[in-house]
Amino acid sequence: MKRDAGFTLVEMMISLLIFGLLAAAGVSLLSFGVRAQAVAGKKLDDVAALSRLDGVLVADLAQALPRATRDEGGAARPAFEGGNGAMLLRLVRGGWDNIDNAPRASVQKVEYVLSENGTIDRVAYPMLDGAAPYPPATMLSGVSSVSMRYRLAGAWADRWQGLLNTPLPDAVEMTITRTDGTVFRELFLVGIGNAMAKSVANAN
Repeated sequence: MKRDAGFTLVEMMISLLIFGLLAAAGVSLLSFGVRAQAVAGKKLDDVAALSRLDGVLVADLAQALPRATRDEGGAARPAFEGGNGAMLLRLVRGGWDNIDNAPRASVQKVEYVLSENGTIDRVAYPMLDGAAPYPPATMLSGVSSVSMRYRLAGAWADRWQGLLNTPLPDAVEMTITRTDGTVFRELFLVGIGNAMAKSVANAN
């Protein structure tokens, strides 16, 4: 008597077991790929934020000017202030683009602060004297602490309160400690943009 072609129950069970193992492996690989992509995206965003902070600081400090200001209460403030608390830097910079031809100056007061939420924020002011600031712009998050130093004539100091004859430091050092323990140390020249502009103008 001829036997009908087909699969036995044991063969079906083995096939289902193999299919289940392959499906589980595929789901694990897909899950790993999604997690890896999310981690890579977060790291890339973090690197971009660091680069953005670096670029803005380079531009601000390079265009620093020895121009004193007044705060909202009318008290006189130095042209350049630096500390190691919540307020990290406060300065006046030139080269403020005015693409809308607004009735304002081409110089701007800006400051960098370390917020209670662990972010480095840049705060800009619409006017140099007596004006309230614009809302802060977050430049970098995940910051545990920031250490600042200010260099003049080869000597470093932890704070800066400019004097009449030396309103600006020569350089600024910023050391950022992230919440994950990584540390970034950066150095910036101060006022070099204005010095270069004056040199070009004198050469012409």
